[in-house]
Amino acid sequence: MKIITVLLALVLTTTFGYSQKEKNLKLNKVTNLIEATYFYENGQVSQMGTFNLAGKLEGNWTSFNETGQKTSVGSYENGLKTGKWLFWDNDKTLREVVFDNNDIASVANTKNSSGIVIKN
Repeated sequence: MKIITVLLALVLTTTFGYSQKEKNLKLNKVTNLIEATYFYENGQVSQMGTFNLAGKLEGNWTSFNETGQKTSVGSYENGLKTGKWLFWDNDKTLREVVFDNNDIASVANTKNSSGIVIKN
């Protein structure tokens, strides 16, 4: 249960928790998706991804922290998280979460410390 709570907090943080000063939106006429880039007040990119014309998240999304380090990568289908998502923590833990229609299907943690990789 603790893992689910932590993952839920990570997901909400990467999706909604950033205070963004500016955003850049552009319609890709080939894919018919709106390409979006959100920025922190310091100018660093906070999130990049696409929306469908109905305004729902669609396709690959990437989130970054305020120093530009990647914090999550995953994909949406019609506003729902789907497939493999990767979340990086400050303590160098990589969480691999598999989503099925926005529900967590599985979780795996990997910690890289002093060159040793541990997977559970």
